[in-house]
Amino acid sequence: MQKMMNSNSNMETRSLLDDLRNLDKGGLFDLGHPLLNRMAESFVKAAGIGAIQAVSREAYLNTVEGAGMDYSGMPDTVGSKKRRLPDLKGETSKKSLEAMVKSTGKESMQWGLAAGMYSGITYGLKEARGAHDWKNSAVAGAVTGAALAFTLEDTSHEQVVQCAITGAALSTAANLLSGKF
Repeated sequence: MQKMMNSNSNMETRSLLDDLRNLDKGGLFDLGHPLLNRMAESFVKAAGIGAIQAVSREAYLNTVEGAGMDYSGMPDTVGSKKRRLPDLKGETSKKSLEAMVKSTGKESMQWGLAAGMYSGITYGLKEARGAHDWKNSAVAGAVTGAALAFTLEDTSHEQVVQCAITGAALSTAANLLSGKF
C-alpha cells in the first residue's frame, strides 16, 4: 500500500514538474486564437513582475526611510517624494494597506498593458508582413511607449513622443541584440 502511495505521489510530482517545464511550450491560456493566447500570457506574466517590483520598491524605500537615510543618492524617479505613496507611512493601518494595494494594482496594470500590447502588435505585424524583424519591434515599441505615456499623470505631447521614441529604440535594440549573445 505504501509503495502504491509513493508511486502515485511520484506520478503527481512528475506530471506537475512536466507541466512546469512545458509551460513555455504549451502556454497558460487557450483562448482559441494564438494572438489572444500570446497577449493574455504576456499580460499575466508582466503584471506579476510589476506587482513584485512595486512591492519590493516600497519595502526598500520604507526601509531606507526607517533607517534615517536620505534619498539624495537615488535617481529622482525612485526616491522622489512625489512617487511615494502619501498614505503609506510604514504603519499597519487600513489606509496604508489600501494605498499599497492601489499602487501595486496600478503598476501591475501598466506592466501588463505594455507586455500584452507589445506582444500582440509584434504578433500581428509578423502575421501581416510575413516576417519578424526589427521593423516590427520598432513599430510595436513606439505604439506601446506612446500608450504607456497616457498612463502618466498630466501627460504632455512631448512625453508621448519621448516615450514612443524610447519604446521603439529599446525594442529595436533588444531585437537586434537577441541573436548576438
